[in-house]
Amino acid sequence: MTKEKLEEIIESYGKGIYSFCLKLAGGSDPADDLYQDTWLYAVKTMENLDEGKNVRSYLISVAIHLWKNKKRKYAWRKRIAPEEEIVEEKDEDCEKFGEDNLSICINNEQRTYVNKAVSSLKDKYRIPILLFYKEEMSVGEISEVMGIPEGTVKSRLSYARGLLRKQLEEYMEER
Repeated sequence: MTKEKLEEIIESYGKGIYSFCLKLAGGSDPADDLYQDTWLYAVKTMENLDEGKNVRSYLISVAIHLWKNKKRKYAWRKRIAPEEEIVEEKDEDCEKFGEDNLSICINNEQRTYVNKAVSSLKDKYRIPILLFYKEEMSVGEISEVMGIPEGTVKSRLSYARGLLRKQLEEYMEER
């Protein structure tokens, strides 16, 4: 594969891959690292990258595998030298926006809660949800990317939807 073809692939899939990395990593700094590592791996294995196959799926599977490896390494480091987390609380009061923008604020609050609920899922459930709903991949594509059978993808999606439904029902009851 030529350098020009790689640039074309980056132009075509770069934004989507970054968006996926952002959802997977949960923050811009880890997402930037994951995105960069994904493309570095793609460059290293450029000769193995078959243009006839689904390049997007390949890049997403690379990102998933790199993310899992980073999480596993981080878990080991955390066991050896635990660190305390610094939590900053942001207090956003919707009433300061006025009645016209209240519905916008409520929608943003709901979207934030849904994103938190998805983020709270274990990776084996969160990744299929992100691939299915954010990346709009089919069950077959998710199966191929994750290297698991289609039935497993379907069951993980179903289980994750049940967990999300339960969390969102609790949230709606509080409201």
